[in-house]
Amino acid sequence: MSSESVKKVAIFGGSGYGGSELLRILLFHPYVEIVLVTANEHAGKAVADVHKNLNGLTELRFESAPEDLSELENVDLAFFGLPHGQALDLIPRLPSHVKAIDLSGDFRIDDAETFKKFYKAEHAGSIQGEFVYGLTETNREAIKNAQYIANPGCFATATLLALAPAVSAGLINGRIVVDAKTGSSGSGAKAAANTHHPQRMNSFYAYKPFVHQHVPEIEQHLRNVGEFNNEFVFMTHSLPVSRGIFASCYIELAKAMTSDELTQIYKDFYFEDFFVRFSEGSPDINWVKNTNFCDIAIHTNGKNAVVFSAIDNLVKGAAGQAVQNMNLMFGVDEETGLVFPGSNP
Repeated sequence: MSSESVKKVAIFGGSGYGGSELLRILLFHPYVEIVLVTANEHAGKAVADVHKNLNGLTELRFESAPEDLSELENVDLAFFGLPHGQALDLIPRLPSHVKAIDLSGDFRIDDAETFKKFYKAEHAGSIQGEFVYGLTETNREAIKNAQYIANPGCFATATLLALAPAVSAGLINGRIVVDAKTGSSGSGAKAAANTHHPQRMNSFYAYKPFVHQHVPEIEQHLRNVGEFNNEFVFMTHSLPVSRGIFASCYIELAKAMTSDELTQIYKDFYFEDFFVRFSEGSPDINWVKNTNFCDIAIHTNGKNAVVFSAIDNLVKGAAGQAVQNMNLMFGVDEETGLVFPGSNP
């Protein structure tokens, strides 16, 4: 892509953790110019005064979201990093040429009743059919031609990347149990009782048993990947760390396989996917922290298998995957602007 093809991008909701990560990535993307970043409560403030890690790296200021979205005639794509429910109102009001990537759960669920049950809101209706589910590694071709993207949830990303190859190959026979753990940043930038540091630092607990909003999203996409009608048990837990998701996915195989045999099936499935890496033993959230990588490790014992996956919930689980999808929508290499390693330690 030439310099004449630099795309103008808006970020709605730039003061939260997802918005902060979008800014961190997009400020150094060679084909992006950020022309608007909104945060109503911080309107007028310098972005670097709110996100201190960006001090000296940008002159952008937060603005209030425009009432009339027809003002966005110069924008090519808008990211929405807003609380659940707000993009439902805003995206239908965008000019027809503006592409959109929503990082909330507003457009992930196709069924209206299921959406209402898990999100306590009315479904998007007819516009829902215009959204493509943005799990890049399994939906690449549809994403390339999409106008609107529903970016996957963080737990959904880690779980689906761990299960999609096995479901696609028809290898699973029986129940799937997912034991997933997340850092506190998954709860957002605003403090709450369950994310307050003194409460969480030496604590460990489960939450939302059987009612987590990512469950229908995961089941819906697994049905798109292959034949899926398995019993699915999904449990989430709170880790005393700030970033990272670690998912342990237990599956019963249709036939006995060695760890190497199953790992090779996964490697064949992801052979074109730069951001999926394979680990010996176990992944570690420290190895993926601040990166767009998903690390996977696989072990079997006869017909029993466990697939471990680790991601950074704010990057591969949110902003990084959104930029990866944007790259596809604009016809540039999907790794553009996203090739950076984590730190050690």
